[in-house]
Amino acid sequence: MRADVSTAEAPGRSCPLHYRYDPALFDSAAPPHLRELEVLYVVGGLYGNAAALARVLALFEREQGRKRLIFNGDFHWFDSEPQAFAGIQQQVLAFEATRGNVETELGDESAAAEGGAGCGCAYPDWVGEGVVERSNRIHARLRTATTREQRCQLATLPMWLRADVGGLRIAVVHGDATSLAGWGFAQEHLADAAHRAEVRRWLARANVHAFACSHTCLPVFQRLHTDAGERWVLNNGAAGMPNFRGERSGLVTRIATRAWRGRERRFGVHQAGVHHEALALEWDAAAFDGEFLRLWPPGSDAFASYFERIQRGPDYTPAQAVRDDIEPRVRDVAHAR
Repeated sequence: MRADVSTAEAPGRSCPLHYRYDPALFDSAAPPHLRELEVLYVVGGLYGNAAALARVLALFEREQGRKRLIFNGDFHWFDSEPQAFAGIQQQVLAFEATRGNVETELGDESAAAEGGAGCGCAYPDWVGEGVVERSNRIHARLRTATTREQRCQLATLPMWLRADVGGLRIAVVHGDATSLAGWGFAQEHLADAAHRAEVRRWLARANVHAFACSHTCLPVFQRLHTDAGERWVLNNGAAGMPNFRGERSGLVTRIATRAWRGRERRFGVHQAGVHHEALALEWDAAAFDGEFLRLWPPGSDAFASYFERIQRGPDYTPAQAVRDDIEPRVRDVAHAR
């Protein structure tokens, strides 16, 4: 039994077999348009936040050189009416995208008919049953905002991508190195030394310098020392929700051959001439709150699960987000504020 998924088989807990893959798949060439990049944005967990999407696109527009933007799943979630859903999908699919569990379950017509994996989140045991049940209902409501054509578009998206930035090989996933909804790159699991040893084995099989991921909702940039040299897990947490206590901004992972000089840089590390950075998405809070409450008022499932975090952020700090598998903190972390 995998350590990074619950042993339960209930919808929202289970990890379908078709979500899984071998880390060795990443030991392959990047497609031509994702090679020799100077800038790569990886945007995970947008969650239907149109205000955050506007900020992502504004930041990316400022970039120069050979650049690409990848939405690596769960770009839908709060956008539970047809117009909002269509707006997010149209803008996201104008760029590179992979599917997360949200999009995978939306695109699976047989799963919808049979109940399937619910939201497909594969929640671990530490997540309460109330959260799981609400997520399943949120996903069911989200489906009512979609058309068959939109669901078919989502079904055709890949589960992962490979990209090269500078001299580094990057694997872009939604979950972890073995599953679209895996929690192996969650900050909770990465705190465990035995699990980090397993991640080092994944990295060796994948033959990449870094995995860029999201899915688990809290950011962590984890350095791992391997026989092949320094390797990284770059988890942006959530682009469409706050990531730190007392903050309202989302985060996006920027991987680039030059450092970001703006105030949006929350933290960053350096690897072989390439900068791995977390940029803050400081959206119009009033506009987002108004749209969220219009679709998910008090008493709704999304309000119960997320509104406290949207207002105040999770109980988590930037100092907890950058880690070394030997030392407590990475020494070269730099904060913008």
